Amino acid sequence: MSRPDPALDRLAAERLADDEQRLAGPVAAGRSARRALTLTQAWRAFWRAPSPWMLSGALGAAVVARVVAGAGSWWEVAVPVTLVALFPAIEWVIHVGILHWRPRSLGPIRVDSLLAREHRAHHADPRDLPLVFIPWRALVWLLPAYVVVAWLAMPTAAGAGSLLVSVYAIMLGYEWTHYLIHSDYKPRSGWYRSVWRNHRLHHYKNEHYWFTVTTAGTADRLFGTYPDAESVPSSRTVKALHAGEAS
Repeated sequence: MSRPDPALDRLAAERLADDEQRLAGPVAAGRSARRALTLTQAWRAFWRAPSPWMLSGALGAAVVARVVAGAGSWWEVAVPVTLVALFPAIEWVIHVGILHWRPRSLGPIRVDSLLAREHRAHHADPRDLPLVFIPWRALVWLLPAYVVVAWLAMPTAAGAGSLLVSVYAIMLGYEWTHYLIHSDYKPRSGWYRSVWRNHRLHHYKNEHYWFTVTTAGTADRLFGTYPDAESVPSSRTVKALHAGEAS
């Protein structure tokens, strides 16, 4: 681990304090201020982005398909239960392996996905709300890809429908949670504040920790990326992922 840099730690602390202060009270002169939102206002603003509409449309279609498929089996109940239980780990793996992917060159081919590029832009400016959402260009192929996966993975049409309903509902829940964290809605419950605080540490303190978004560090504790915030140095690349790294 690199040695702590007092100046960098102060900067990270200032970023966190500024981001929280803009929701709690007046902002110092020269800093951008945004008015705190009510939950209703945040919900209305959420629907201005394309991804919630795309996901809710896919979810609605999946619900219709599941109903049309007819009676299923008792084991289908295990599908959403299992996905919800596993989602913190799935979310962690996607965040680390796909969103934080370091661009690589394989001969003349540059391996750098749209999701990774957009996520780097999101880290560069965490307050740019359009960058919070899953890119609609990715959803254009992701949503039908899940249909193919569900059809191949499940033994019945009813089971495939149940899987799709679960996946699309979880994705929509993720979008809402991630948006809310980055919006100006002020946390009210202790649980949500811990989720909110952890994600700010990921964006303003050190991008190598606090990868879970929708839970209070569940998978981070499992995979060893949930340290005491005071025990890790502030990262110089928290807003410029992979800067200076060889590709």
